[in-house]
Amino acid sequence: MRKTFALIFIITALASCKEKPRDSTAATTTTATTDSLPSWNDGPNKTDIINFVHTTTTPGNPGFIPEAYRIACFDNDGTLWAEQPAYFQLLYAIDRIKKIAPHHPEFAKKEPYASILKGDMKGLMTSGEKGLAAVMMATHAGITTEEFDQAVKEWLTTAKHPKTGKPFNEMTYKPMVELLQYLRANGFKTFIVSGGGIDFMRVWAESSYGIPPYQVVGSSIKTKYTVVNGKPSLVKLPELNFYDDKEGKPVGIHQHIGKRPVFTGGNSDGDFAMLQYTTTGTGYPRFGLIVHHTDSIREFAYDRNSHIGSLNKGLDSAAFYHWNIIDMAKDWKKIYSFE
Repeated sequence: MRKTFALIFIITALASCKEKPRDSTAATTTTATTDSLPSWNDGPNKTDIINFVHTTTTPGNPGFIPEAYRIACFDNDGTLWAEQPAYFQLLYAIDRIKKIAPHHPEFAKKEPYASILKGDMKGLMTSGEKGLAAVMMATHAGITTEEFDQAVKEWLTTAKHPKTGKPFNEMTYKPMVELLQYLRANGFKTFIVSGGGIDFMRVWAESSYGIPPYQVVGSSIKTKYTVVNGKPSLVKLPELNFYDDKEGKPVGIHQHIGKRPVFTGGNSDGDFAMLQYTTTGTGYPRFGLIVHHTDSIREFAYDRNSHIGSLNKGLDSAAFYHWNIIDMAKDWKKIYSFE
């Protein structure tokens, strides 16, 4: 039996929960919801979001959540922007290798750089995690944080998505940007919690999503404070500091935010632990949302067997945890702003 949100207690047997009656005063009509989420089709998922926000922000309601606890966390890749045919940060790293190659003649004969310069993606992937890690370190470390920020900004002005021909920071999902805005308009603080690089996302997250840098949680490499010619700088080091994916996401939330979210959105099994951590919390209503990539025409269709953003546990466990599965093809009128 469908249940989209409720007060979930650890001592409660989730499988035996009954659906909570909808608040008769909730804003469920098309007229009431259109302005808030215009790129969402009317249906159960849109209504559930509106009802959750109404219930948790209306004083006097049993499910009212004080603003200090209205924490909403979202994965980035595949949840807020596209992630196919490869993670955009990896595409940045590949382009960066090509750009810096004239200063590194050794790249021409050394893998996985040689494969990148030859345009051999299969050869790059053959190098495995070790090779991909080397590419990431070669393009993300050994420079100051300011230099890295500038390199990402320059890339975003020139690089184009291979399918749409649009800049990568325009590949954000319009319905999810509307959801972020709608939550913030109702007193929620919105955070990105992603396996992507924290410094990479902080460059553009505020302009694309309205999420400031200090509300971005992500993977990071170590950084060292230095003073050169009297000028203090932070230099990025070729050593992993924190990997913010899978079970690392709840850890990252605790370390950076300090409060358990009441609303979480993801799209893959990398977000499973974050969704589970959110919706098994106690004391307040909770909402879990999974973006299911079902639209092969406007975007990409993939889930269980995908090499990127695979979704198995999320689909299998969504009913048990009462997570809303957003069918991209059915629930979204538009996917991108440029449609």
